[in-house]
Amino acid sequence: MGNDSSDTGAVTTSGPGYALLLAAGPVGKQRLMDAAAALPQLAAVPPAALLGTPGGASVVQLVDPADPQTVLTHLRTAAAHPGPVLVHLAGQLTVDAKQRLPHLALARTTPRTARYTALPWHWLAAELARRPPGSTTVLADLVADETAWPKLLDGSLSCERLAAGLTLYGAVVPAPPKRQLAAPVYSRALAGLLRGAADRPPFARLHQRAAAEAGLGGGPELLLGGVTEAYAAPESAVWDVRDLSDLRDGRDGGDGRGAPVTAPETAPPPVPHTAPPPMPTAAPAPPHRPEPPHAPGHRRAPVPDPHAAIFEAAHAGRHSEAASMAAAWEQEALRAAGPRSAEAIHWLEVRADLARLAHDPARACELWLAVADARMGNGEAAGDPEVEGAVDRAHHQWQFVEDRARAHALAPQLMDMRGRVPGRRPGALEAVRRRAEILRAPAQTG
Repeated sequence: MGNDSSDTGAVTTSGPGYALLLAAGPVGKQRLMDAAAALPQLAAVPPAALLGTPGGASVVQLVDPADPQTVLTHLRTAAAHPGPVLVHLAGQLTVDAKQRLPHLALARTTPRTARYTALPWHWLAAELARRPPGSTTVLADLVADETAWPKLLDGSLSCERLAAGLTLYGAVVPAPPKRQLAAPVYSRALAGLLRGAADRPPFARLHQRAAAEAGLGGGPELLLGGVTEAYAAPESAVWDVRDLSDLRDGRDGGDGRGAPVTAPETAPPPVPHTAPPPMPTAAPAPPHRPEPPHAPGHRRAPVPDPHAAIFEAAHAGRHSEAASMAAAWEQEALRAAGPRSAEAIHWLEVRADLARLAHDPARACELWLAVADARMGNGEAAGDPEVEGAVDRAHHQWQFVEDRARAHALAPQLMDMRGRVPGRRPGALEAVRRRAEILRAPAQTG
């Protein structure tokens, strides 16, 4: 998505707007910016001036959220708004240790747990990519921690990658000295300019003036001021991340059919291993993605990341098409790297999540059990987060299998896996046994 196709930074101004003002950061010594200080001045700007919408705007503030799923819900609300949308982010940019992907740190984020407790940056682009061109602007006032700043400097995490698919303006500064907090100077400058302007200038011009007012651009900081028209999925990112159940709280992102529900008592939550499994996310991405075969003697063209197309098809209701694409990539991974390779397991996880999106919890359960079995076959321990996460997901999906025969057929395999991977909540195995007993009883007809 290129949400601002002009050079002016102007956004579509039809109808009332919607602004999401997010200030986030880890608690305690890990916090590098006083992000919350950015919001009072921005919130004091008249809503119509904030978005340049004569019809006014709704302004939502979100301060120090702890759960990525909470932020995702707010992003989806913003993305669904029919009028112009502004998302303002103040906080801390970090990179997770396993996939090396950029995240926005939240209240419980630590360097070790970023993958599970921070907001993946590509969620932001994925949600806003569905909006009409020219309707959305993201403003970011960020400090990069010790995992992110070196990657920004060496180009492995470029500003262009952060801006991919977004109309993004803002600044990224390095971490301050120890025991000091960076101030959200960019946000304060924005607020001052907006309060003093009779008419809000285009965001591109506003960004330039705010950076100058804040004294940014002459030091080591990086300015985000461009527009990238097409979203390129991160090399190792899986789409629809965190659409899987957030079992930490015993909740699914949906009831297996898309509607938020409270899970039954028997729903096993995932387990906080220093961090819970990345539960609403689809599967972890493989270290290397297999490429389709190419003819000998022909130069291999770059292969686009397939995840965006796969999950786009799934969200559009073309579930057979999405499943066929994922199965084709899985077969290529099997041929190229073997049945228990990281690549093959990754595509098995993708297929499991696609089954959930297709409202087939039985198939999703089967596939997540296969994922757990493959990982344990590779020597991963029963307490490994990826193994526990797969079993938790299988158990959760099983609870939504309404066909008694299919649920009964899956019960022995799930009980066996729960015996080996009990999870962190006591009683998960017993919960499976209780439901299996119920399923064995003759169905009552009335």
